Amino acid sequence: MLARLLMLFCVISLLHAGYSGYEHLSRLKALGQPQEALPKDIAIETLIGAIFGIIGASLYGSPLKQISWASEMRQHKIDEMDARIGFASYIHRGRNIFSNVQKQSIKKQT
Repeated sequence: MLARLLMLFCVISLLHAGYSGYEHLSRLKALGQPQEALPKDIAIETLIGAIFGIIGASLYGSPLKQISWASEMRQHKIDEMDARIGFASYIHRGRNIFSNVQKQSIKKQT
């Protein structure tokens, strides 16, 4: 419940700060002075809203899970993790196909 209230406060605070900043800049533009910075109270309101949003999101989120090889191996069997080819065979038909070519090239040389 506290996390949801903090998130609600964050949203309201950030929306109000955004609207206040828009109104301040539009008033400055109407006066012909758009180079001035935002007032400090708007910046502080934005910062406080962001801090409450971070705290609310961290409280609202699910608990963190352990990330390690041991915790991952608890969920799987060894047969699933060790399913690989035990050896690789590089013997193929190439030597039988190209053996005639080699014999013919040897005959031409002699």
